[in-house]
Amino acid sequence: MSSYYKFSEYLKKRFGCRVHKVIVDAGLSCPNIDGTLSTNGCIFCDNYSFSPPTRREDISLENQIKEGIRYGKERYKAKKFIIYFQPYSNTYAPLDILKERYDTIKKFPDVVGISIGTRPDCIDEEKILLIKSYIKAYDVWIEYGLQSIHNKTLKLINRNHTYEDFLKAVEITKNAGIKICAHIIIGLPGETEEEIMKTAKECGRLKLDGIKIHPLYIVKGTGLEEMFIKGKYKPLTFEEYIEITTKFIGYLWKDTVIQRITADCPPEILIGPDWIRNKQYILKKLEETMTARGIYQGCFY
Repeated sequence: MSSYYKFSEYLKKRFGCRVHKVIVDAGLSCPNIDGTLSTNGCIFCDNYSFSPPTRREDISLENQIKEGIRYGKERYKAKKFIIYFQPYSNTYAPLDILKERYDTIKKFPDVVGISIGTRPDCIDEEKILLIKSYIKAYDVWIEYGLQSIHNKTLKLINRNHTYEDFLKAVEITKNAGIKICAHIIIGLPGETEEEIMKTAKECGRLKLDGIKIHPLYIVKGTGLEEMFIKGKYKPLTFEEYIEITTKFIGYLWKDTVIQRITADCPPEILIGPDWIRNKQYILKKLEETMTARGIYQGCFY
């Protein structure tokens, strides 16, 4: 038995078969790069660095889904699919445009879910009502990029939203019955282990439906690379990441689905740390460490 609640376990329990998540680009933007809040974006952000090659912004949304389903069936023998609107902020557009993009999933009978990645300050009651309308037919998730509960950190990494924005988003999303997945980054500049554990405890207190935990890595051309070059940022070692993540999971609510614990980045733009490339070893070592120390999800809750 695993030491934590894996997304694959959730999907098997929910649908009874292999389900593959298809990442698509809806052609939307983000207020943190279009000049509304900022033109620089978050200091770690380069959408190419966390999007797989199957996601193509130069082909139609319908064809992206079609290709993603074909690939999922051939590569993973998947039977059902969740469409993940990932790059940028996928609630950052007028309602009619959002509805038109989301409705594309209705053309595919093998699609059983929709997951919408966005910022907590890019949601309101009208958008929530639109997303809620898909609940009867689909497994519906909103993925909020939180990264940290500490406003000083959010300011430092140029998120241009606050933890209070996240709490407001969680409230209206929960009230609508939409599942919430929060994105958290471990190893942000200036954060102590104690501060990271406060984020873990808050995520546990909120009883989030899902969480994605990412190690912070440095991408070429970002503000974080500049900090690294100037000696203002040092990434976590592999051992430090395993140590902190092990404890982090212990503070989460037992029913929070852990959708990710690792990260992806194309090698040609990765500055470091190199250890993030070995995803399977990270997962193996995390499981071994948790088992050896008697730590499991929710044990500190």
